[in-house]
Amino acid sequence: MMRLEKLHLVLMIAVVSSTLFSCKNPFTDTNEIKKGDFRQTIVETGELAAIDTRSFVLPRFGRYWYNMKVIGILEQGAEVKAGDSIIQLDPSEVKKFILEQESYLQIQVANLEKLLVNQSNKRSEQESSLKMAEASFNLKKLEMEYSKFESERKKKIKELQFDQEKRKLNKVKRSIQLSKTIAANELKIQKINVLQVRTDLKDAIAVLPKLTIRTPIPGIFQIARNDETGNMIKIGDQLWQGSNMGNVPNLKWMKVNTTVNENDFYKIAIGQKVLVRLDATPDVSFKGEITNIGKLCHRKDNKSRLKVFDVEVKLQKSDERLKPGMTVSCEFICKDLKNTTFVPLNCLETTEEGSFIYLKNGSGYLRTKVKTGSANNTHIVIKGDFEKGQDIIPIDQIEKQNEEK
Repeated sequence: MMRLEKLHLVLMIAVVSSTLFSCKNPFTDTNEIKKGDFRQTIVETGELAAIDTRSFVLPRFGRYWYNMKVIGILEQGAEVKAGDSIIQLDPSEVKKFILEQESYLQIQVANLEKLLVNQSNKRSEQESSLKMAEASFNLKKLEMEYSKFESERKKKIKELQFDQEKRKLNKVKRSIQLSKTIAANELKIQKINVLQVRTDLKDAIAVLPKLTIRTPIPGIFQIARNDETGNMIKIGDQLWQGSNMGNVPNLKWMKVNTTVNENDFYKIAIGQKVLVRLDATPDVSFKGEITNIGKLCHRKDNKSRLKVFDVEVKLQKSDERLKPGMTVSCEFICKDLKNTTFVPLNCLETTEEGSFIYLKNGSGYLRTKVKTGSANNTHIVIKGDFEKGQDIIPIDQIEKQNEEK
């Protein structure tokens, strides 16, 4: 009797197991066909940057100073206000030059005064010589006129003496004219020398306040790297003309430098809305809009074959959480569709024959052809012979079942 009951129990377990096995659903995951609002977006990675950033590059000060020594610099990341000093350059060479030019200016001014005196004395001598030559010329002229009643021989002598005095007078006049030209040039040159020294002195004095580098905007001070050492600039470093000394980004207004795939280029436009999210706080979004789209397509990087366009996104509100250099994701809002039907991308099969979804049909499926529309990173709009709320099977589940068969 006990043996019969055990046999009956074994048979019942076998029947239940067989029933459960025969009713087991071969698909472990399904999704629904949804209907409602659909947003087509493009998501790209970018980096935050300040809209207004001032770079401080060592200029050439005056005619002479194209390299400078750093004797003071703010700490990296120091907060600054407009007008604050950020870098102090060594003024010792400029001050030495000023002292030398002040002394040299005195010498040049003295030379100018001496030249004026010498030229004045020379003019007086030349005027005296001219008067004597004119007097001698006039005397010989009278003698020649009075000789007209004398013999021909004496008349000839008087004429020769008159010609001689005439040539002397012309020579003195030419000498005086030449001396005037030379004196004018000498005076002009000396005045230029004095003016040049004064200009150099004035320029050198004007350089001194420029050696204290001040920021015209508020922000955070960023120290640049020394071109020679590769390290951040420090006190004692010698910098050359054109070297970047530091930057001050204004943190009030920020932008995102990002890129868009060449395939998505025609989906974006100036003024288009963008949602920006920090990688550190992905649940918080910041509103922005496209302010610039690059005109040239280029490789995303040297190792990639992907072609992209540069895009600039301006954030519409200021926020203290936004800092230059932070990595963000940009969700470009391309389309907002109302009351439309869509499915997850992993539930759509695309072949040469067209696009298909797999509707759940009992323990099997029904392959259904559909027309596709706009898509985002997770879903795609479809049209076809189906109903809202119907279960559809992901493509990887279909492939798995086919492999098991």
